[in-house]
Amino acid sequence: MSTSASQAGDVVVHSDAAVLAAATAARLITALTDAQAARGSASVVLTGGGTGIAILEQMRRSPARDAVDWSRLDVFWGDERFVPAGDPERNEKQAREALLDHVPVDPARVHAMAPSDGEFGDDPDAAAAAYAQALATAAEATATATVATAGDVPAFDVMLLGLGGEGHTASIFPDTPAAHEAERSVVAVRDCPKPPPTRVSLTFPAIRRATEVWLVTAGAAKADAVAAAHRGVGEVELPVAGARGTARTLWLLDTEAAAELPWSQRVQENHPQA
Repeated sequence: MSTSASQAGDVVVHSDAAVLAAATAARLITALTDAQAARGSASVVLTGGGTGIAILEQMRRSPARDAVDWSRLDVFWGDERFVPAGDPERNEKQAREALLDHVPVDPARVHAMAPSDGEFGDDPDAAAAAYAQALATAAEATATATVATAGDVPAFDVMLLGLGGEGHTASIFPDTPAAHEAERSVVAVRDCPKPPPTRVSLTFPAIRRATEVWLVTAGAAKADAVAAAHRGVGEVELPVAGARGTARTLWLLDTEAAAELPWSQRVQENHPQA
């Protein structure tokens, strides 16, 4: 493993995708237990995709998983495919199968986005508005517990995000209305360049209220986007460049995803933070 710091955030590089998933799972368990020790509860924003789900599977298998008090954890999602509840492409379904169905989470603290066959029917704008209200309610609840919040979005402890080869993160794709959104916390996304075409996504204003944002990705197909973000490409052209935390932005990569970064960013040895 190698670590370094750059203007875009701290960089941690692992040897391959399997090690990346296992190490990120261990890092997340530590972060959540530390937050609970400090405040009594914690919050996490999950991501989908192969690496995001592999992290949850590694958490399920970890001997340390029960260090987390799962009943005092709030779970959110950064985006969701707007498909029926039982659709295997749904991030919530994958997350439940990988981890949430295997740990004693409080169902009331698992904040899923509405499916296309849910209470709002096939209306992604209504689903987005409802999730924005859920975030506002959660922010108000945590504020009563003297936890710092930022307006209508909780100060999430950790937000996990992936990225696409063209630079999208959550479901914010380059030069789309979501990439230009500056006020709403959640939006419907239509005509996505990769299927399924309709989604619900957090926006930059919501993402940037997380205490820590972890950008986790593996594979050579992501290397150009990772490097572009570290060169300072703008967030409308490259949305992943706009994802950052209030306290820390952490890039968790495998060697292939880090291949186009300057050598000094990939091999400078430091002591990584937990």
